[in-house]
Amino acid sequence: MAESATPAFDPSNPPIVTAVDGSAISYQAVAWAAIDAELRCCPLHIVTSCALPAGYGFGGGLGEREVEWVRDDAQRVLTEATRIAHDAVQGDTISITTELTFELIIPTMIDRSRVARMVAVGDRGRGALGRAVLGSVSTALTRHAHCPVAVVHGSSQADAVSARKPVVVGVDGTANSMPAVEMAFEEASHRKVSLIAVHAWSDITGYDLPVPGWEEIRTSEEVQLAESLAGFGERFPDVPVERVVVCDRPFRSILEYAEGAQLVVVGSHGRGGFAGMMLGSTSTSVLHTAECPVIVVRER
Repeated sequence: MAESATPAFDPSNPPIVTAVDGSAISYQAVAWAAIDAELRCCPLHIVTSCALPAGYGFGGGLGEREVEWVRDDAQRVLTEATRIAHDAVQGDTISITTELTFELIIPTMIDRSRVARMVAVGDRGRGALGRAVLGSVSTALTRHAHCPVAVVHGSSQADAVSARKPVVVGVDGTANSMPAVEMAFEEASHRKVSLIAVHAWSDITGYDLPVPGWEEIRTSEEVQLAESLAGFGERFPDVPVERVVVCDRPFRSILEYAEGAQLVVVGSHGRGGFAGMMLGSTSTSVLHTAECPVIVVRER
């Protein structure tokens, strides 16, 4: 176990890094990350933080016995997380390392994301309000991490039935969505399931409003979707692809198909975004609403 030190990851096979705080959802994120690490044949690195609330310090508010209790409790959390990870993959099929840090978890995870393959977190931790949709850690990472971020919701989709469900990816026809498309193909290939590529043409709902010339527009948008997926079929011949073109807002369309999916992959921002945008409206809406795990992908 590393303690308050930056671990040295193998750049040729970077790990999936996950944060755990002792909450049930963080342990679900650990299990999900372990399964994904096994599928990708990469290591898993589990991080927990002993950082104290503002106003406390090891030389001030807490005595030596209290500090030792905090450290022992963090080690207990790591031990339980490691057990859960091993159980999730049914054996020692992946390399697992752990890290106990006295730094705040958000800057620590952002720093680890620079050299990680992906980071995975629960949608909210034990410090979040019960009504909170996303916690501070997941919110910060989806906006500032340097690698893809998987946010695991209450339904982690780790059971055998869910494992046969497809992966869904949002495709908007811009370069912003291409990293998400690539990762979605990778995930579908590793999981041996189909991929549903959803391209929503309109930014307003189209269920109740007729769109003049929609059939011509549909043909054009189908061509655009095919161009966005071009080349991935050759790289991932084992992945069956269902192409969906709809006249509706992207997040509504993605959520509709997410109901029957085990995983959703979205870009950090779409056609309405700009290079410096931290997170677009569609990815934000999907993160807050989808019940299955969501991976947010941005270019490094």
